[in-house]
Amino acid sequence: MSEAFDLVVIGAGPGGYTAAVRAAELGMKVACVDRDRLGGTCLNVGCIPSKALLESSERYRELSGVGLDAHGIQLGEVRLDLAAMMARKEKIVHTMGQGIGALFRKHKVEFLAGTGRVPEAGAVAVDGAEGTQLVRATRILLALGSVPMELKSLLFDGEHILSSTEALELTGVPERMVVIGAGAIGLELGSVWNRLGAQVLVVEYTDSLLPGADREIATQLQRVLKRQGLRFELQTSAEHARIVNGKVALTTVPAGEREGDNEVEECDCVLVAVGRRPCHQGSGIEALGVALDDRGFVIVDRDFETNVEGVYAVGDLIPGPMLAHKAEMEGVVAVERMAGMGSRASRAVPNVVYTQPEVASVGATEEEAAAEGLDYRVGKLQFRANARAHCMDATDGLVKIISDRETDRLLGMHILGPQASHLIAEGVLAMEFSACAEDVARSVHAHPSLSEVVGGAAAAASVLAD
Repeated sequence: MSEAFDLVVIGAGPGGYTAAVRAAELGMKVACVDRDRLGGTCLNVGCIPSKALLESSERYRELSGVGLDAHGIQLGEVRLDLAAMMARKEKIVHTMGQGIGALFRKHKVEFLAGTGRVPEAGAVAVDGAEGTQLVRATRILLALGSVPMELKSLLFDGEHILSSTEALELTGVPERMVVIGAGAIGLELGSVWNRLGAQVLVVEYTDSLLPGADREIATQLQRVLKRQGLRFELQTSAEHARIVNGKVALTTVPAGEREGDNEVEECDCVLVAVGRRPCHQGSGIEALGVALDDRGFVIVDRDFETNVEGVYAVGDLIPGPMLAHKAEMEGVVAVERMAGMGSRASRAVPNVVYTQPEVASVGATEEEAAAEGLDYRVGKLQFRANARAHCMDATDGLVKIISDRETDRLLGMHILGPQASHLIAEGVLAMEFSACAEDVARSVHAHPSLSEVVGGAAAAASVLAD
């Protein structure tokens, strides 16, 4: 063994690199291992490149004349340079990766390039370009992230059957694209290519977009996205595909209430976006005896420690929503608890879908509150009642707040509308501090601003409405 560390983090994504930096700040000698570029899936082939393309494609859509006439803006021909758009995306990724590298250097975190394995407790093997390096580790933190799930009948080939990784790197706009899965990834990437000119069909097995989201919010989002040109086939499964003359012949089967004959959809490519699975294959943790649940997630305690002493796990490896900001929080809390601090992981974790308009939520949906038998209020306010939304020409959507009827405590906040990803922070903070709907309603919101819709919905959900 070449060197000893207080902590070795395997994985340099959001959970891993934030944990490594925080551990170094707390005085630990830290190494971080990853075979890929710093930033993990989120930075390199996930959150950040998709948001770059969403921003660019929305500007292209707007400059193509959608909604600008009413502003008195006349434009000539707008031309798409997809290569330049992709280059901008890569530049953002590169810049952010350099930033993580600078953080590592500042805090003296040693980056070990290669694939990390745990051959035995207290040791990490790093399989790199120049062979295998073995290092000692008092503690090991697994932050290995996740990978896209495949369908057995639609295995990724990188050309016709795509994962989200390939869908972020297309060199041309497909004429027709089918997206399997109406979750965040499918709707975001479907929106990108729809805005750039593709005809996009979204196929979803359940009867709603964003399964698990508040039903009212999901229903309104579907209406808006249909107006933007996306098509939807709900309660439909994708059975198999044939490649014929460079095109994909995708067979789909209506299910549930829509049960009927098979249908064949011809397209240029199929994006399979049916979820992600934890990525621990090849890490050695199963041979080590690390306990997994029946879905393959690593089981941890409140300290994020596994059943194997000294081995911890955070992020997409463990149960819970697969979100970069959840992983970041867990990574920080895990190392702070290693250091003897009384930190805890917050349950008020926001979820955001970066369509246009955005969807953001925290806490219980109305369906969940009803299923639990809670006595609750619902307060809503539409963005069309807001002056700033009218000035922005962004009046689609609403804020929906659910509160406990007896205590007035916030149970959930759900937003479909402009800048929902920013507005949801008020709901997260309110729930973190166990605030009442009245607390949010009586907080002064700037005028004119979109945040007034949050205040109005809170008033409608509070004791003020009685």
